[in-house]
Amino acid sequence: MSNLERQLKGYRLTTAEILYHLPDHPDLLQSFVWQTLDMAPRYPVLRKFLDYWQNNIEGRLHSVRIAQRGIVSAAELRFAGAELTLH
Repeated sequence: MSNLERQLKGYRLTTAEILYHLPDHPDLLQSFVWQTLDMAPRYPVLRKFLDYWQNNIEGRLHSVRIAQRGIVSAAELRFAGAELTLH
């Protein structure tokens, strides 16, 4: 499925700021920013990524902050009334 098809089906650009504990220094937190197209409120793509993180990456998760923005919405899709060519 293309990105445009996903957006028309309700997927939105989702940004997750993930704070995690450094494996060698557990008292320190590191920030990781991750973006993808995902569908609120369940966020299946983000959940799959976080499950992978917990099972395969040593840094223990501290918190996740999520923001999302629709890139294409019905009001923004329009057909051009004219096409101009400039030589």
